Amino acid sequence: MGKTEYKRLKGSQSFRLRLLLSTLTSIPVLIEDIRADDTWPGLRSHEISFLRLLETITDGCHVEINETGTKLKYKPGVVMGGKNLVHDCGLNRAIGYFLEPLLVLGLFGKKPLSIRLKGITNDLKDPSVDTFRLTTLPILKCFDVQEGLDLKIESRGAAPNGGGEVLLSVPIVRDGLKAVMWKDVGMVKRIRGVTFSTRVSVQFENAMRHAARGIFNRLLPDVHIFTDHKAGALSGKSPGYGISLVAETTSGCYLSADTAVSYGQRVEEGAFNDEENNELTPPEEVGEHIASLLLGEIEQGGVVDSTHQGLLFLLCALCPEDVSKVRVGKLSPYGIETLRQIKEFLGIEFAFKPDPSNGTVILICIGSGMKNFARKMS
Repeated sequence: MGKTEYKRLKGSQSFRLRLLLSTLTSIPVLIEDIRADDTWPGLRSHEISFLRLLETITDGCHVEINETGTKLKYKPGVVMGGKNLVHDCGLNRAIGYFLEPLLVLGLFGKKPLSIRLKGITNDLKDPSVDTFRLTTLPILKCFDVQEGLDLKIESRGAAPNGGGEVLLSVPIVRDGLKAVMWKDVGMVKRIRGVTFSTRVSVQFENAMRHAARGIFNRLLPDVHIFTDHKAGALSGKSPGYGISLVAETTSGCYLSADTAVSYGQRVEEGAFNDEENNELTPPEEVGEHIASLLLGEIEQGGVVDSTHQGLLFLLCALCPEDVSKVRVGKLSPYGIETLRQIKEFLGIEFAFKPDPSNGTVILICIGSGMKNFARKMS
């Protein structure tokens, strides 16, 4: 066998996205200077956990990390998928950090993916598992991913100690995704959502619901926010509460916003958290705040919210060699970085067409024609 040629990259930015695209394109990567100048240099625990997850769902994956964790060699394997897989996501990042790449990789596996993820289900940093269930899965269905796509929340786990579990099921796409023409945002026809509380009174949920509904009911009548109060073993290991909301439009768009509050919120490794000064936001303020955030996402005028821009661009780039057009609001930092990494790995560049009438931008690309080669292997 010949010597492996590695794509050389630097820094810790877009770590998860780089490995995702490396796996999809079968391009080995060498990442150097990973937080080399930081007080705590090298890979973080959640990044190592993500590497372990890639080893779990692929066959032939090879990982080399130097002693300081500042240099990584990653040679991707074949995405296998499979049933009854289990992965502990740890406590440094929530399950949402791992869900987005899993959803994309699972589509191009040899077999449908069914995996149980353990850890934190709701926190401030990553999209909640409710957002994935209410918003992300419907977005995937717009690209012709239908039967077999599911996310079950079996137990909740707030930060910092987690204890939550979800079961993710992802079907394979046999002939690739479907290119989309998604420019019509439509009008908001209903608001849906769910509150959660673990190891605190259910009154926290009632207060959040009442506050959020107080804002939305001035605008439209169809507002339903459900409660998901967990007790006992299903409530995880830390007290907390939060809310996830989604606005559905007449043209099939799903725009989301979520937040969570918990005692002793975990901070980045290498930082210190003074729990005595960590005052919790009252549930009424949480409900009003998240309702305002969702209204802000609606005002942006895109077919997806700012959190989902990166996923939308990635799915468009993985479509057949056909034209996709999508409308988004102000580009988010993650959306911009996703466009850069798509160009780096797939060679796909998006054309931009600003719409001055409403401040939105239409992005146009021709897909890379990504096929599911894994399922054809013996």
